[in-house]
Amino acid sequence: MRTGLDGKVALVTGGARDVGRAIALGLAAEGAMVVVNYNSSPTEAEAVAQQIRAAGGKAMACKANVAVYEEVKAMVDRAVAEFGRIDILVNNAGLVLKERFVDTTPADWALQIGVGLYGVIHTCHAVAPLMIRQKGGRIINLAGDSARVGENGLAITAASRGGVVALTKSLARELGRANVTANVLALGLMKTSHSDAAWLEENLDKILRSYAIKRIGEAGDIAPFVTFLASDLASWVTGQVISVNGGFSMV
Repeated sequence: MRTGLDGKVALVTGGARDVGRAIALGLAAEGAMVVVNYNSSPTEAEAVAQQIRAAGGKAMACKANVAVYEEVKAMVDRAVAEFGRIDILVNNAGLVLKERFVDTTPADWALQIGVGLYGVIHTCHAVAPLMIRQKGGRIINLAGDSARVGENGLAITAASRGGVVALTKSLARELGRANVTANVLALGLMKTSHSDAAWLEENLDKILRSYAIKRIGEAGDIAPFVTFLASDLASWVTGQVISVNGGFSMV
């Protein structure tokens, strides 16, 4: 199924590795030009962009710490200078520190909320005026399902993700008149390159008791949903929180 993304421009935060990489490649495969954002993975980001270009697409790697608004604004300006517009914003960048709430510190809070919530606010604020002028756009925010059901050891992460859900629903209402949709994909536990492999192996049986589908998520489970929400096939879907989580929660 072709999703009609030819000529569209997508910005994917945290696009250098894992889920972000799969999303960037998936959007490019459907014809989108892709801005691959990274903060600390320049080699991996450029490799993703090069893979897209080698397949005949257009892409650029662009550094920005999403927690810093000035860097986000500069990235958006650079993307527009290169490709002329931004049609699709995918907020995938995140930061998780798993620890008991009573053991957390204000520095921990600032770090997680800076990336997980303010990062999304920053990119949406920088991109929304473009989408309004273009009279169309897609905002797709990724968040863990702890945003809705909570999770031990993830109180601050869950709080920032809950803010993303509320922000997304508000943007859906505010931007809908400009034909801009905004949705959240709520994810279960994902297999990534920065997972604690030893901890995961030790606790996998216990973890999977909470999942109807007895495996953890992989990048390829997420990218097709992003591509769908980015397309005109989802033009009447907005303000929704869609779980892609193997049955971790059923809300």
